[in-house]
Amino acid sequence: MDKKPNIIFILTDDQGAWAMHCAGTPELYTPNLDRIARQGMRFDNFFCASPVCSPARASLLTGTIPSAHGIHDWLRSGNLDGEKFAAQGKENPYGGGYGDEKKPIPYLEGQTAYTDVLAREGYRCALAGKWHLGDSVHSQHGFSRWYTIGLGGCCYYHGDMVEEGEITVAHGKYVTEAITDKALAYLEELKEGPFYLSVHYTAPHSPWGAQHHPQKWIDYYKDCSFSSIPDIPDHPDMTTGPVYGTENRRENLTGYFAAISAMDEQLGRILGRVEELSLAEDTLVIFTADNGMSMGHHGIWGKGNGTFPQNMFDTAVKVPFLAAWKGHIPKGRVSQDMVSAYDLFPTLLELTGCPYTEDRPLPGKSFAGILLGRETDRGENAVVVFDEYGPVRMIRTREWKYIHRYPYGKNELYDLQADPGEERNLYGEESLEEKAVEMKKRMEKWFGCYVDPEIDGTKEGVTGLGQLDRAGLWAKGTQVYAQS
Repeated sequence: MDKKPNIIFILTDDQGAWAMHCAGTPELYTPNLDRIARQGMRFDNFFCASPVCSPARASLLTGTIPSAHGIHDWLRSGNLDGEKFAAQGKENPYGGGYGDEKKPIPYLEGQTAYTDVLAREGYRCALAGKWHLGDSVHSQHGFSRWYTIGLGGCCYYHGDMVEEGEITVAHGKYVTEAITDKALAYLEELKEGPFYLSVHYTAPHSPWGAQHHPQKWIDYYKDCSFSSIPDIPDHPDMTTGPVYGTENRRENLTGYFAAISAMDEQLGRILGRVEELSLAEDTLVIFTADNGMSMGHHGIWGKGNGTFPQNMFDTAVKVPFLAAWKGHIPKGRVSQDMVSAYDLFPTLLELTGCPYTEDRPLPGKSFAGILLGRETDRGENAVVVFDEYGPVRMIRTREWKYIHRYPYGKNELYDLQADPGEERNLYGEESLEEKAVEMKKRMEKWFGCYVDPEIDGTKEGVTGLGQLDRAGLWAKGTQVYAQS
């Protein structure tokens, strides 16, 4: 490739693959997401590596699985220096102080992210938005521009924003707009290229109350019936009720849809500026999410930790994936290929022509050929995807899904051809015992190739309530997972 493409990588938070107008949710107003889909390619079967934010984000960046990078749950601590900011009298937007926050922990220290490789090959890398991989204060992994959120997540109108090592609470500024403002400033600064710009929105993560989102979008959905979204009783294992349960269905869906449409509106500013700068032919635009989300689907209001034990329903593990690059990616295509977040690392390096010598075996396979319209079959290894969330692991083919919960179950088996909604768990049926054994064996063989035994998720007491320190043997005796 003669000229390295610029990359704008847009990542949302808790957006299910279903949550776009172009993906079949007619009530949802997403003209700019639909625009990317028309101008490029949409994937119907793109899977996160773990159905919760921090592990999923780490896998996107490193191309490895949680049991190889060591982030098994959302990071509840180790994001910034609480003592420093408490001493400065900084206000915690969630209430209370920052003092209980541990010193910054660079959870991915010593590991290679694709941004490290891009930076070595001459890319200028900028981050505008959510990091949530520990140590929010210091730029790292090839990023020379760094604008992020101190505590990982934040309130929509009180974002604790970090820039150049300083934290400022942005009272009154809608955080989706603040992130976009900074992204546009970086785009102007880096436009000569080649550049990599990460735009990581917090939308559409909760809170979803009307006071948290622009009134114009709350009003837009005030009379919406949300008829495409299941309206069923709460799942018996749900952990997020009653605040986010079916009892508050209308408020939840109004806020969730409003957050997406408000984000889509800001995305339009970025796409418009790319056109104004005549960068479309030189810029690959990717849109995806960290993990999926159930908003009443299966009676769950949440992602993988929306239940305990954690769930692996498709609504939790499938995410949107759109890619456009004028003159390179065919327009208006919908791919049915099964692709995972751990495939992104080799794909971006192939598209940019950046060499990489593996310092550890990577599970992913490039899908650049599919994006460029020259490949229709990635082989046997690309028709199976795998997920993990602590001691819960999944293997999924087009026809079957098997979920194993170590050490005690409950385990699940679904015939996706006959039951695409995953409503009938067939595990334990005598006629399918051989199928369950076969899939478990295949799953364990695959994970055995990529797990670091020192941080193996099957040995971790992940609760879904947050990670406090490094995992496994890396923890040095400290408590690793929150219990309440």
